[in-house]
Amino acid sequence: MSDPRPVPAAAPWAEDMRTFGVTGTNGKTSTTTMLAAIVRAAGERVFSATTLDYSLDGRPLAVERSWQGFLAAAEQSRAAGARHAVVEITSQALARGYAKRWRFDLAVFTNLSPDHFKSHGSWEHYLASKAQLFVHTSPGGAAILNARDPAALLIDQVTPVDVRRVWYGVLSRGACLMKHDLEAMSVETSIDGTALTLAPSPLAEALGGALRVAYVGEVFAENALAAAAAALAAGLPAAAVRAGLAGCPIVPGRFEVLGRAPVAVVDYAHTPDALARTCATARAIAGEHRVIVVFGAGGDTDAGKREPMGEAVGSAADVAVVTTDNPRREDPRQIAANLRAGLSRGGRAQIVEEPDRLRAIAMALELAQPGDVVVVAGKGHESGQTIGDETLPFSDRAMVRRLLGLESDGDDA
Repeated sequence: MSDPRPVPAAAPWAEDMRTFGVTGTNGKTSTTTMLAAIVRAAGERVFSATTLDYSLDGRPLAVERSWQGFLAAAEQSRAAGARHAVVEITSQALARGYAKRWRFDLAVFTNLSPDHFKSHGSWEHYLASKAQLFVHTSPGGAAILNARDPAALLIDQVTPVDVRRVWYGVLSRGACLMKHDLEAMSVETSIDGTALTLAPSPLAEALGGALRVAYVGEVFAENALAAAAAALAAGLPAAAVRAGLAGCPIVPGRFEVLGRAPVAVVDYAHTPDALARTCATARAIAGEHRVIVVFGAGGDTDAGKREPMGEAVGSAADVAVVTTDNPRREDPRQIAANLRAGLSRGGRAQIVEEPDRLRAIAMALELAQPGDVVVVAGKGHESGQTIGDETLPFSDRAMVRRLLGLESDGDDA
């Protein structure tokens, strides 16, 4: 079979742009944001595309969310001097041939878990869609792979031989499947951020043996390693990696701490894996105190993930408040029943049900005592709630701030 590469530049003005592509189930937006911060710390202008926005040097660009909008934003950024692009790329976009329409020089894989694969028809097609980014990575480029995720081994097999592999990993992901180029030997999480001590390696030595991010949680240590490995593979200075990660502002709704007495957190976690990791982070912060989790599950999506989501929360939280997420056209009572079945299997959490999401959040905050950690999970940065065919204004971030008597930052609906 002939090599489908190199992928031509999407336009003449894009010929000299170097692009990082980031894909996976969880952590794409955070990894993309961290990478963009590193490029800026290296003194370079950078175009960034995430599920939140298209931006130049962290400032959103007013274009539509479409292929034409992406091209317009990228061209505007290139005209302003950006020669680096960092692009979060979903499985749906990859399935539509995105990796053949825009040239990717470095490809980053975060992880793979059973989410969104319903839209692809099967787990195999879901993985195959993610793999398209790596199949089409430019000759001489690099693939940044999670050494503790089994799906990375399959992606490795389809990545062309002339693409360099860089492996990274964090112990909490699972067994070591490949020798690491960059590994966190230990991770310390506090309400103020996450510190990584790196296992000895040439890349770790270049980075001074340690990294720090303002993001809270071990999963963000994994994202930081992915971003650091990609940046070093691209030849960016180690000092820029350290500074970029340390100074990178957190992505709204990614374990975002909005209150401290009790600790009140909004998080985008909406898969079993992400909820398990979010709960583990909350547990580490809470110590002897309680973890209270408000969560639901989206309607008209993969129902098979709901019981595992419930089990993840039920085995780690002290109180689980089941509420609506985006029920869409599905009966919220059926979604809640699926979640309750998993919560019961988890066996630890006291189960409370409150269908109204605002009342559920208020209930959790009222239950909480100083030292407890309240996590409002599932919607993160979203500014609407879809019920039936209608999307109504609703922001977890704004609601938590309002209930805590805090001023809004102006970004929420």
